[in-house]
Amino acid sequence: MKAVVYRAFSGPLEIEQVPDPLPPEGGVVLKVMASGVCLSDWHGWQGHDPDVVLPHVPGHELAGTVEAVGEGVTNWHPGDRVTLPFVCGCGHCPQCESGNQQVCDHQFQPGFTHWGSFAEYVAIHYADDNLVRLPDDMDFPTAASLGCRFATSFRAIVDQGRVSEGEWVVVHGCGGVGLSAIMIAAALGARVVAVDISDDTLEFAKEMGAVATVNANAATDTAGAVRDLTGGGAHVSVDAIGNAGACFNSIDGLRKRGRHIQIGLMAGDDQAPRIPMHKVIANELEIRGSHGMQAYRYDEMLAMISAGKLAPAKLIGRTIKLDESIAALTSMHDFDTTGVTIITEF
Repeated sequence: MKAVVYRAFSGPLEIEQVPDPLPPEGGVVLKVMASGVCLSDWHGWQGHDPDVVLPHVPGHELAGTVEAVGEGVTNWHPGDRVTLPFVCGCGHCPQCESGNQQVCDHQFQPGFTHWGSFAEYVAIHYADDNLVRLPDDMDFPTAASLGCRFATSFRAIVDQGRVSEGEWVVVHGCGGVGLSAIMIAAALGARVVAVDISDDTLEFAKEMGAVATVNANAATDTAGAVRDLTGGGAHVSVDAIGNAGACFNSIDGLRKRGRHIQIGLMAGDDQAPRIPMHKVIANELEIRGSHGMQAYRYDEMLAMISAGKLAPAKLIGRTIKLDESIAALTSMHDFDTTGVTIITEF
């Protein structure tokens, strides 16, 4: 099969012919019909994820059809249309038994712990616990766009942030995950403020449901601007980019008893950001992470999509071929694209 392979961190990525995968015990092989290009893939290529072993095939946002089924799989058959979370739980550890597969002790992550979906086929472990059947009316690019950014944002806003109607929600960073968070929060009736450094991206954020915007490059005090816009600060604020400054501003811009949700990956010099801990104590602020979403929680998200309350397809900026994915991936950290990029031709 064809696949995008890198053999050194930050090194060249090449289209190579590699052996077709075999279905593992308890797993399946999927024919990849669509795969998102995500900033997390860029982090993996840079060597920021200790689970990545070289040589490696990136890609963790995917949708496709079941091609082959391994021993022990009971719920899936060849031809089934599916997607899956980017964190797949083993189903047996204490985290999975408590319903928190997104922090499984033995998690499978395509594109990180194993080869991913920048390829014609991908092997998936723990299939019965993690595959999600696609609605008949959902196309593969839309399904792939859910796999990391949208699902992670859904859990961040709905489960971790506990956003309710009328609350002020501020989203720092309007890439794929940030725009997803904006759409989801707006669908819940929240008043959303988008923060970014690109005026074009901020205009797109308004189309996704933001009622106000802040250009962090133009503002002398981003957190202060947020407090002014929201009449005292955000009820919920999200760092959707993974930047020490954005993390600080997100927490600093909260009102009393507000909730900060960290979605963006913190790597390199941003791993240990400065936090206004005096405000966390005095204002009883809450700080939570959001790391993917369990497969069983997809039902609520898919129901909102089917009901027309959420429209993830609007976030897709462009579709590309597999051989174009190399340029798309290596330029991810330039933040010069709007919306989500999906590979649809392999």
